[in-house]
Amino acid sequence: MVVGAGNLGIKITGTLKENSWLGIDIKGFFDDDPGKNDTTINGIRVIGKLHDIVPYVKNNKIDMVYIALPSINELSIRNVISELCETTAAVFMVPDVFNITLLKLSLEEIAGLPVINLNETPCCGINDIIKLLEDRILALIILVIILPFMLIIALIVKLTSPGPVIFKQSRYGINGNKIKVLKFRTMTVCEDGTNLRQAGRNDSRVTPFGSFLRRTSLDELPQFFNVLLGNMSIVGPRPHAVAHNELYGKLIKFYMLRHKMKPGITGWAQINGLRGETDTLEKMEKRVEYDLYYINNWSILLDLKIMLITIFKGFTGKNAY
Repeated sequence: MVVGAGNLGIKITGTLKENSWLGIDIKGFFDDDPGKNDTTINGIRVIGKLHDIVPYVKNNKIDMVYIALPSINELSIRNVISELCETTAAVFMVPDVFNITLLKLSLEEIAGLPVINLNETPCCGINDIIKLLEDRILALIILVIILPFMLIIALIVKLTSPGPVIFKQSRYGINGNKIKVLKFRTMTVCEDGTNLRQAGRNDSRVTPFGSFLRRTSLDELPQFFNVLLGNMSIVGPRPHAVAHNELYGKLIKFYMLRHKMKPGITGWAQINGLRGETDTLEKMEKRVEYDLYYINNWSILLDLKIMLITIFKGFTGKNAY
């Protein structure tokens, strides 16, 4: 049975019903809201009020009770727990944290003290090792295949405009640590830092060959070396310039959570058409939304899906210039 027929109670009953293999038969809700008395919520009847719990548990031999009351009802929670001590039922507390969870929620223990991690990333423990092996192995294979092509690009960059072939640009990596992202130089100037201006259509700074590289994202091929170095992934949220991070981190809620995973060469946002210039706040908000979806739903299969779509759809896009 479940104590509390609000959003938290609906969430726990929904989860238990979806996982029927657990073999848990939900007898009903108990809630003090008079408007819910003897109603059916989520297919489960509201049997009575909180003071009816103990007699019902004893008379019906209930072996499990889930307390799903909002944390604001602390006194009621304490009373219910105290009264349930008169029974042999196992009592489970559903934490009222779902409205404030940032990413995935996980339970941890620090020297015997239970704590709840509100922004757990999927790439921890064994998943971190799997993601690392995926990146290193695939990056090495890809580099062996594309290295001759990269040498040709490097030669053309050198012959068509003065300056270095490779441009190192500051970006924020995992946990907000600064990294140097490698790119083929596509501009006549190498801008970086707090005053960086995004490349736009007909940008005079972009070289003719650089324009081709940017439209096709071939300028990003050196980032496979970043993957081998361990500061980037093949798939992940795209790394934004430091200047853009400082701006959008203040304007967009949850923006900085993008840095709970390594930045990627391609990503969920990019294959859904969100690549290139982000000249409006709405565009960046949409990109962040897709990035957080990727982080919350990460799996090896999702990574492979993104890689395949990137290959078949190509790297080009209407906002890439």
